[in-house]
Amino acid sequence: MIRFSQFSLARGTKPLFEHTTFALNPGEKAGLIGANGAGKSTLFSVLLGELHADAGDFSLPPSWQIAHVAQETPAVEQTALAYTLDGDAALRAIEARIAAAAAAHDGAAEAEAHTAFADADGYTAPARAQTLLLGLGFTLEQTLENVSQFSGGWRMRLNLAQALMCRSDLLLLDEPTNHLDLDAIVWLEDWLHRYPGTLIVISHDREFLDSVCNVTLHLEQQQIKRYGGNYSQFEILRAQHLALQQSAYQKQQKTVAHLQSFIDRFKAKASKARQAQSRMKALEKMELIAPAHAASPFTFEFRTPDAAPNPMLVLEDVRCGYRTEDGEVPIVEQVTLSIQNGQRIGLLGANGQGKSTLIKTLAGTLAPLGGEVRAGRGLRIGYFAQHQLETLRPAESPLQHLVRLAPDTREQELRDFLGSFNFSGEMATSAIAPFSGGEKARLALALIIWQKPNLLLLDEPTNHLDLETRHALTMALAQFEGTLILVSHDRHLLRATTDQFMLVAQHRLQPFDGDLDDYRDWLLQHAAAQRAALKASGSGLSAANANDVETGPKRKEQRRQDAQTRQKLAHLKKPLQNRIGKIEKEMDALNSEKTILDGIVADPASYEAEQKTRLTETIRRQADIASRLETLEAEWLEIHEELEQIG
Repeated sequence: MIRFSQFSLARGTKPLFEHTTFALNPGEKAGLIGANGAGKSTLFSVLLGELHADAGDFSLPPSWQIAHVAQETPAVEQTALAYTLDGDAALRAIEARIAAAAAAHDGAAEAEAHTAFADADGYTAPARAQTLLLGLGFTLEQTLENVSQFSGGWRMRLNLAQALMCRSDLLLLDEPTNHLDLDAIVWLEDWLHRYPGTLIVISHDREFLDSVCNVTLHLEQQQIKRYGGNYSQFEILRAQHLALQQSAYQKQQKTVAHLQSFIDRFKAKASKARQAQSRMKALEKMELIAPAHAASPFTFEFRTPDAAPNPMLVLEDVRCGYRTEDGEVPIVEQVTLSIQNGQRIGLLGANGQGKSTLIKTLAGTLAPLGGEVRAGRGLRIGYFAQHQLETLRPAESPLQHLVRLAPDTREQELRDFLGSFNFSGEMATSAIAPFSGGEKARLALALIIWQKPNLLLLDEPTNHLDLETRHALTMALAQFEGTLILVSHDRHLLRATTDQFMLVAQHRLQPFDGDLDDYRDWLLQHAAAQRAALKASGSGLSAANANDVETGPKRKEQRRQDAQTRQKLAHLKKPLQNRIGKIEKEMDALNSEKTILDGIVADPASYEAEQKTRLTETIRRQADIASRLETLEAEWLEIHEELEQIG
């Protein structure tokens, strides 16, 4: 068990934790959340033994093996597969024993080490490492490439693979989804569901937290408060806690005011002096309740576009790709698409399939290799690129960036606009070089919004955003009056802002007939097929053999049959899944209403005489909701049983 008892720690003059107490049980999976700078990464340093308490105690079992993702990757001349295998330090130690025994011609020691190697599943280790790498988006050929050949983002994936390879009791993950596409995130979630150890993860991806975590640790005001449940459940519980705390605070303030009033009136009167003294002692002993504190939510909205052409953009047999000295490199071909006003499209597909290339072609920053692109009259594109922050000028302030776009606009109007994005006062006129990634991303969004786009092309806009700003972006996009095409690994954002999906795969753009749950199922089936292929081929699989397994005639026929089976099952499951979605939506609404009603019933003020009618109606409504929830839950279980029977 992990225990923090009255734990205090400061960095410099800034206190991060003050007398905080919480515990985490073996096997629990906790999401660690809180504002930037609250101390999340510092807590990881404490768990890793890099920092120590200023006061209080911290303990975890001394025998526990801790795995975490390294922030740097040396450009070593070893393969990605070998680098991943280094994560299993125990296995590497046994290999060293085998080598040492062989060099010393010690047959008994070598035999003993080989037995230990077999007991440690050493012969399956290469296949297990390959499974990790494939799940994180590497191809079989890439598993045999040197680490030095990979870019920064792919090296972070290698570090993640190495951490997952470790035989750990505690796994620490700091923003593990930042360098992953949706395909790899779905695979990682599935892997973490099967992870038997204790997990603590820092993430700004609420759907990832909801899927993986059963405990939430919230950092606020130098305290770490434990909540049972995932992130969505934490939001409900915290709202209830804040409502009850504020109610108790207000009630206590009335009591304090009453006591103080008596003291002020009668402390100088001899006949009442003893009673006044008694009330003074009661006031001194009273443990004061703090007022509920909740940070005001950050919000913004898109400006209304000046025009709404229809169609917005038409592509006819377009070839998207790059021109190099050696010729053309096509990425996505035969794109024929008419983008209509008001469409909200989410683009799906693995990294490297061409989503960003397609977006760049739509935005006009990359000329098509062939075909025709026609823009509607009055089209104004707002384009947020994956590496948008690199286009900002570090030495300039937010105000200077905006003046560049609107040189004839009054400075006060520009300042007011920047203030709506939390760039006010000195921050509006300070150079952005020291700004955090989230602050720079907010500025990039503000610059796009100022231009009143009617077609938004967003390529991973949430990469540097915290949970609060992601929520603000989601709300703003949901109300955006123009057309949206979105690439994102944030499924909550995709679900809330898009209503149709298109898949970029095998050099083609095609409609995806399904929702994100269908896409997840499809990805997991593909990952399972890959694992089965690796298992069938044995450990130490070569790239050539792996390709034979993946592309041989029998494998192709099997994949065709699997696809047919999936289509039949999807056809049977779809109506049931749609009904489940509607039931869950109604249950969410009822539970939200129930939370409000529970707060009213828990409020002592509700039992005052003038509130009697309201309280009666509230209790009656509570009973109606409880009855309806019971009916819905029974139907939900019945439908799930049908789905299980379908398979």
